[in-house]
Amino acid sequence: MIPTKLSLAQFDEFVLPHLSTSRRGPAPTLGLHKIFNYVLQLLYMGYQWKALPIEKNDEGRPEIHYTRIYRTLRRWQADGCIDSIFSGSVHKLHQDQLLELTVIHGDGTTTAAKKGRRQPGLQWP
Repeated sequence: MIPTKLSLAQFDEFVLPHLSTSRRGPAPTLGLHKIFNYVLQLLYMGYQWKALPIEKNDEGRPEIHYTRIYRTLRRWQADGCIDSIFSGSVHKLHQDQLLELTVIHGDGTTTAAKKGRRQPGLQWP
């Protein structure tokens, strides 16, 4: 099952230890937990960035602009945070004996390569 939203406890346990934070610019007005859940929603639903449904604040405006979420995700990717979250989560699930390896399988997109046969009269480089 693909997670589409993490509770604060799940976020604190599995994600937060692996995230980098911005060293420059203004402090984020929205917590990293909420930003990460927006990223999960976008990836799961396949929204275009501009179509991401963002909640409204008390003034009726979007609580964050989609470009801020995009830039945060790009920084996490560049810093290796996304890979670290994945490997850390798999390691934690394995330690807790919650990782079920019998259900892991390929998606079938790979195909066997077949050797070509030389046709009579064709010149090979």
